[in-house]
Amino acid sequence: MNELAKIWLASPHMGGSEMEYVKEAFDLNWIAPLGPHVNAFEKKLAAYTGAKHVAVLNSGTAALHLALIMQGVGAGDEVICQSITFSGSANPIAYQMAMPVFIGSEAQTWNMDPNALEDAIKDRLAKGKKIKAIIPVHLYGMPAMTDEITAIAQKYGIAIIEDAAESLGATYKGRHTGTDGLMGILSFNGNKIITTSGGGALMSDNEELIQKARFLSTQARDNAVHYQHSHIGYNYRMSNVLAAIGLGQMEVLDERIKEKRAIHQWYEEMLAQVEGVSFLPEPEGFYATRWLTCILIDPLKAKGKSASGLFEVLQQANIDARPLWKPMHMQPVFHQSPYYGSHLEEKLFDNGLCLPSGTNMTDDDRSRIKEVVQTYFGL
Repeated sequence: MNELAKIWLASPHMGGSEMEYVKEAFDLNWIAPLGPHVNAFEKKLAAYTGAKHVAVLNSGTAALHLALIMQGVGAGDEVICQSITFSGSANPIAYQMAMPVFIGSEAQTWNMDPNALEDAIKDRLAKGKKIKAIIPVHLYGMPAMTDEITAIAQKYGIAIIEDAAESLGATYKGRHTGTDGLMGILSFNGNKIITTSGGGALMSDNEELIQKARFLSTQARDNAVHYQHSHIGYNYRMSNVLAAIGLGQMEVLDERIKEKRAIHQWYEEMLAQVEGVSFLPEPEGFYATRWLTCILIDPLKAKGKSASGLFEVLQQANIDARPLWKPMHMQPVFHQSPYYGSHLEEKLFDNGLCLPSGTNMTDDDRSRIKEVVQTYFGL
């Protein structure tokens, strides 16, 4: 008997126009790193998000790294970072030989806890530490408590670099994530809500910062006839061909967000009657993309059913699922980093699971998922 095809967690979903833009790039022979499609993609992202200036790069991690460089982060400095996130949020801090200080989650959005943030700032400053930036993350497409975090950052004069890698299209009180801080970053990795295969972007209302990012990301070549360099540069720019894919993806972004939210609602309705099962909430004024639908299972209330148990039966059925991000302060590589918080994110990691959330799932895919999930919970 043939094995059923794998249902992926969130695979790339093309909209139809991508190849037209790519063909145009090939026809124009703009295969080299920069070109008209890069410029057009940056303009579309700026118009969509409301950011005044955008530089597209080869990853969200590269965008965050450049943001820290431009903030002057270096050895002996500290950068405050949300603990529950992908390692790409924290690794660039280490690139700069700085110390990450991790902040736990609050229950409303699972993002950076403003109270723990202020506790951390007070304590680090009292210890004579120099804090160069705060990196809140808009986890799984859910905006963080931006107003509260911003107020604290302004109180202590610390710049915010928003990690909106997972939240393109999400809004907080009508404002797009990634546009409230000094800088914001996006990701277009293959599993994101739109993709350029690999890619990212840096956004800011400060034109000088974006111009500098473009300079640094193209090996920091000075304005000279010959190749001259007065600064250390990086090969971080997005290629024109990948930007062409991005132009096609932008045409279906709003549709993808609607589909992601519909998938989340489908899961909520499917499991509405199961005691001990809950989902990431969406507070008033928050508009989440629901990039991935995340479920929490309390074994004490769910008659022994657990996230790990559901994960196993999904894997056996060749259906992709994934635990929530393991908090950064629990990672071996960051074992020496300070942590401030209530340890809520540890409970989220223990009891949480990301369910298949691809917008290209078929009706048959959904039927398979529903059968496995409902059977596991005895529905």
